[in-house]
Amino acid sequence: MTGSNEVLDPQQVYLQCERRHIYALLMCAGGYMGAFTYLLRGGVFCNAQTANFVLMSIALGQGLWKKALYYLLPISAYFAGTMISELLPEGIKKKGHIRWDTFLVGLEIVILFLLGLLPDSAPFQITHIAVNFIASMQYNTFRQARDIPMATTFCTNHLRQTGIYLGKWIQTKNADSWKRIATHLFMIACFAVGGLVCAVLCPLFGGKALWGALIPLAVVFVDLLYADLKTEKDYLDRIPRGH
Repeated sequence: MTGSNEVLDPQQVYLQCERRHIYALLMCAGGYMGAFTYLLRGGVFCNAQTANFVLMSIALGQGLWKKALYYLLPISAYFAGTMISELLPEGIKKKGHIRWDTFLVGLEIVILFLLGLLPDSAPFQITHIAVNFIASMQYNTFRQARDIPMATTFCTNHLRQTGIYLGKWIQTKNADSWKRIATHLFMIACFAVGGLVCAVLCPLFGGKALWGALIPLAVVFVDLLYADLKTEKDYLDRIPRGH
């Protein structure tokens, strides 16, 4: 974290919300949420929408109209989260003293805490819709760690980027390619660790195991809040790279 006495140059210094450790923690939370919904909430992944579109198409092909229509709910929740994450950032900055990125992580913490209070008998759809909603906002908000494009709720992009830069390294032997490969592999590892920890905790705590995702998110929230109120308070209008 930048020291409180250091003067930031907005053209040269990355914002706290662009730091790689922030993305590593978000990846851990993303893997945790994905494992939770799969293990305890109907065997589905709510971090992205490819599976929902595939399952909806299968249901339509089998003539299961009600089942097909259900998938429109998580898809719509994901769509709404993306749209809201584009509309709200400016308003959040103008009305308060924190960035949208910080507000979003705080909102995620509140939603996940409330979801953890639900009894295991509650309809799975509540968790599906809520997690789709916050996952889409997180994915659309945290887009680039320093100079590397990122996705914080699934691994496909990181696997793709690893393959791209391994190919580049084979062609050019450029050392920068190895740095990017290491970064993407580290993000995948963080995602996997989140899922692994969730798999251990779910049998022990049931639905309240979802609160495990609050730990990395709380670290991110405190880190970003400190930056907004102290080290980066003069740069709230600065747009993170990748946006």
